[in-house]
Amino acid sequence: MPTIKSSTDPHYNDLSAFCHQNREPVFITKNGQGDLAVMSIELYETMQGKLELYRLLSESRADVNAGRKRPLADVMQDLRQQVLGQANG
Repeated sequence: MPTIKSSTDPHYNDLSAFCHQNREPVFITKNGQGDLAVMSIELYETMQGKLELYRLLSESRADVNAGRKRPLADVMQDLRQQVLGQANG
């Protein structure tokens, strides 16, 4: 569960505007080391969506490689052959 902080920090508005305008995260350092990454909710949701897509693609590849599923190209080829067979029959 994410931690929620208040927007009462004096630098919040500038940081928020920058994140929304540039659509990229802002990395905040502490003692010269990376400490935080701040981004808009829109960018966060986009990144989460991409991660979910990558997870599903990886799972699908594993299923195809293990023989549990067939590649889409093979399925489409079979469907075309069935449709053409019915049209000619």
